[in-house]
Amino acid sequence: MKYLRVLLLSMLLCQGVLYAQTDVVVDYNNPKKYVVGDVKVEGMKYVSEQRILSISGLDKGKEIQIPGSDISDATRRIYQQRFFSQVAVTIDSLYPTKDTVVLKIALKERPRVSRWDYKGIKKGERTDIQERVKLKKGVELSDYTIKTSTDIIKRYYAEKGFIRAEVNVTQVTDTVINNAVRVTFNIKKGPKVKIKKITFHGNDAIKGSKLLKSMKKTNDKQFMSFFRFKSAKFKKKEYENDKNSVISAFNEEGYRDARIAKDTIYYVADNRVNIDIDIDQGQKYYFRDVRWVGNSIYTADQLNSVLKIGKGDVYDVVTMEKRLNGDPKQMHPDVRKMYTDNGYLFFRITPVEMAIAGDSVDVEMRIYEGKQATFNNIIINGNNLTHEKIARRALFTRPGYLYRQTDFERSLRELSSMGHFDPEKVMAEGGYNLLPNMANNTVDAVYNLTEKPNSQLELSGGWGGDSFVGTLGVSFNNFSIRRIGDKTAWKPVPLGDGQQLSIRFQTNGTYYTVLQASFVEPWLFGKKPTSFSVQTWFSRQTNSYYYYQDTDEYMEVFGFAIGLGTRLKFPDNYFVLYNQLNWQTYNLHNWAYTFMFDNGKSRNFSYTVSLSRNSTDQQVYPRQGSDFSFSIQVTPPYSLFRAKDTDYESMEAAEKYKWIEYHKWKFNGALYTKLIGDLVLKTAYNFGYLGYYNRNLGYSPFEGFLLGGDGQSGYQTYGSEYIGMRGYENYALTPLNENGAYSGNVYTKYTVELRYPVILQPQSTIFALAFVEGGNSWADINEFKPFQIKRSAGVGLRVMLPVVGMLGMDWGYGFDKAYGKSSISGSQFHFLIGQQF
Repeated sequence: MKYLRVLLLSMLLCQGVLYAQTDVVVDYNNPKKYVVGDVKVEGMKYVSEQRILSISGLDKGKEIQIPGSDISDATRRIYQQRFFSQVAVTIDSLYPTKDTVVLKIALKERPRVSRWDYKGIKKGERTDIQERVKLKKGVELSDYTIKTSTDIIKRYYAEKGFIRAEVNVTQVTDTVINNAVRVTFNIKKGPKVKIKKITFHGNDAIKGSKLLKSMKKTNDKQFMSFFRFKSAKFKKKEYENDKNSVISAFNEEGYRDARIAKDTIYYVADNRVNIDIDIDQGQKYYFRDVRWVGNSIYTADQLNSVLKIGKGDVYDVVTMEKRLNGDPKQMHPDVRKMYTDNGYLFFRITPVEMAIAGDSVDVEMRIYEGKQATFNNIIINGNNLTHEKIARRALFTRPGYLYRQTDFERSLRELSSMGHFDPEKVMAEGGYNLLPNMANNTVDAVYNLTEKPNSQLELSGGWGGDSFVGTLGVSFNNFSIRRIGDKTAWKPVPLGDGQQLSIRFQTNGTYYTVLQASFVEPWLFGKKPTSFSVQTWFSRQTNSYYYYQDTDEYMEVFGFAIGLGTRLKFPDNYFVLYNQLNWQTYNLHNWAYTFMFDNGKSRNFSYTVSLSRNSTDQQVYPRQGSDFSFSIQVTPPYSLFRAKDTDYESMEAAEKYKWIEYHKWKFNGALYTKLIGDLVLKTAYNFGYLGYYNRNLGYSPFEGFLLGGDGQSGYQTYGSEYIGMRGYENYALTPLNENGAYSGNVYTKYTVELRYPVILQPQSTIFALAFVEGGNSWADINEFKPFQIKRSAGVGLRVMLPVVGMLGMDWGYGFDKAYGKSSISGSQFHFLIGQQF
């Protein structure tokens, strides 16, 4: 009908103009053929004449019939471009021979839009809508543009629950620009529509609460719905998907014929709807016989051991599909993973219902195994800063290797946890791709990476303890020592080789000074995942709390450590064995503060071996996996080389602790479980024990544990390990000895933490958390009681900024008394820098 109206308009325009020509007579009852001698075009400004002539098809020398379809077709084609509001093709003149015609195409261009505007919405919404409609200034205005833009705006608000949003479009002539208009979308969002109640009918086999739980994105406002962590906003698209989830819930219970007979949505208020869903659940079915066809690699018994379906089991097609082709949560092994981990990338399996007798179903599993595939090209994109070899060496997929699904997934995990690339985009759709080639049984793996800044600058000052503390630190987590001599690489420092270089200086003047430096090469010699690390530090603390005080009383600590770690292949390649040699010197001069001697030096030479396993999916916000480590740190047993009758009680402390001896055992474990969406549960356990070789000598004055508070060292230079426990003051859960010094030689700590992300972007990661913790420390292993703990609970926030690292703030409430306190700890705030609990 639209085109018919255009043709009629064209014919009327032609007829009017033709009759206006005194020397041209057109008889519509007797069409006549003419040769096109020339075509004139008038009325266009933005579109070229040549383009109009090309679109019209009225070429010079072409024979056309007037009146006829040639003229009407030309008019239609030009009008379809949507550049013009009026199109007319007329006869301008005839050649003297009367058989050749000069045509004129008269156009009226649509007005151009000089400005698009949006009213009735917030600034953030305006930005989102502009990104969706993608309207530009200077384009022609058309009904099509108005309609599609209006639909996009309505869909945008419908996704947010404003399903009754109205959009009214107004046009105002621009008085400054010729043939231009200003277009305004007047938006009235209306109330946000939420679901008051969802009612199921005919669901005799399954409770309504279970069906409501199966709807992933649709929820109502009933009391128990709060605990489902789902919004009650009505979103039509999500609702349609969730109706399929309801049917899947019946399929899981064996009701293969279940269907939604009718669903009704009706308003009970301006911003509330009720939904009634009528279900025809049908009868319940059971498996009878399950046969495998086409399998040669694995026997039917091996396949059945994974499928775990026997005769008489409920006909649960949902679970059957998960065990055949995989579960996104990877909670159970599946048949597809068996084959793809053995190179059979082109494997396919199709369950076919062979017979239905009463309530029993026979199923035949038809398998196409294909041939084993190998990796061909491994393509890495997006590594604009990090050198390709750094990303490539982390991969478990190599050209010529047999395809294994587990290796491909592990490669994605390694890229996500490197810290150089955005983990969210690595794991998301579009972050990777597999390009199989059945002709030669190969597959190309493509990794599309997005670099993220991970070097950090710390420049801060603060007031604490009646003094000013300044901190300056840099941490380059993608450093390149190889390119130091390359002048072009200093932007501002050489980067790209995945090495870590860190330097940090903190002081408040003469009272407290710390200087630390470290370097880590994660792949020594570049061929195997053998890490090399070296670090050194110096700290000095005096009694000159104010600048005018004497600095003759001080304690200095110098330390150096060198370590070597390697990835193991057994029990699996997530295990890392790390070895480290440590040297520390404690120099005391007239230092009579919380220490066992005033003058002298103590030396601490130790060896540490640790075994760790980290299978988390990323560093900053892990959703799944675990992180466990067990370490032993030992010094030589110097007391064994002394006389057996050595009287340690009468020995001077400076001599007694000239060489520190101890053995230190630590275990740390954390498990991350993805609950719903990005909601993550973290459970953790920590244990530490500082032992001695000689009971007469006793515990070392160094290397103990300070439990309580934010877990940061503050001004302490004492050789201890700081363990955070929120809800209590710093070190408040650490016992004191008879000299008033901290003596936490054994500790245990339990943590349960619920996390939910606010922002997951390369520029920043923000997540909120709620926690409960319990822990305690003891002076002696004989006093150790793992469940005699101090308790706390609270909430917190973590902000990861690439420039400064992890920042955090927690509020905790301690329910028990700290050491030496007469009342419970109560409310405590904690501020954190560069540390995660």
